[in-house]
Amino acid sequence: MRRLTGRILNIHPSLLPLFPGLHTHQRAIDAGMRVSGCTVHYVTAGMDEGPVIAQSVVPILPDDTEDSLAARVLTVEHRTYPLALKLVAEGKVHMRTDGTVERAGFFGDPSATLVSA
Repeated sequence: MRRLTGRILNIHPSLLPLFPGLHTHQRAIDAGMRVSGCTVHYVTAGMDEGPVIAQSVVPILPDDTEDSLAARVLTVEHRTYPLALKLVAEGKVHMRTDGTVERAGFFGDPSATLVSA
C-alpha cells in the first residue's frame, strides 16, 4: 500500500473526518447533523483517513431517511469526483510526501478544503 499512497483517490459519502466506514447516512441522521455530503480523498493505509481533495455539502432534511439522504449525496458525488480528478490530472492538487495536500493556484488558505455546493 505504501508505494500507492498518493496515487489512488476514493470518494466517501460523508464529510470526512465525520462518519468514516459504513452506514454513513444513517449515522449522520442519528447524530442530528444538519448537513452531510461527500469527500474525495487520497487513499492511505488508514480507512477513510487520507488527505482531502474536495468536499460537497447537502442539507439533511427533517424527513430524510437513509435512502433519501443517500440519493441526495450521490447526486453531488457525481459532480465532485470528476472535479477532483480534473484537479489532480491538471497538477493543481497533489499529495506531498508529508501526507498533506498542496493546491496550486487557489486564493486564500492553500490548506483549506475545497467545498462545492
